Amino acid sequence: QVQLVESGGGSVQPGGSLRLSCAASGFAFSTYAMSWYRQALEKERELVSVITSNSGSTTYADSVKGRFTVSRDNVKNTAYLQMNSLKPEDTAVYYCSAFVRGRRYWGQGTQVTVSS
Repeated sequence: QVQLVESGGGSVQPGGSLRLSCAASGFAFSTYAMSWYRQALEKERELVSVITSNSGSTTYADSVKGRFTVSRDNVKNTAYLQMNSLKPEDTAVYYCSAFVRGRRYWGQGTQVTVSS
């Protein structure tokens, strides 16, 4: 079965950095695009970034462009989200996601809190 497990969240001060990881299993990871979403308290879940299967293309929400970098390691079946220059408005639960065989799968999420 498809499993996505995020890690790397935590609490940081504004301007700090975090690197999120998403360990995937149960599907041919190297052939699927991977996405990162986030959901802040009382807000809708929003798309943060997408990386294609071969890392040939990446996209970012305007709010994180220039600060976040998505990447993946198709040998380790892991996707990453490097987050720099973090702002309080980046505080949210971050989820990785994959659309596999007609269904969208989600990880359990990892909390990121940016506060002084």
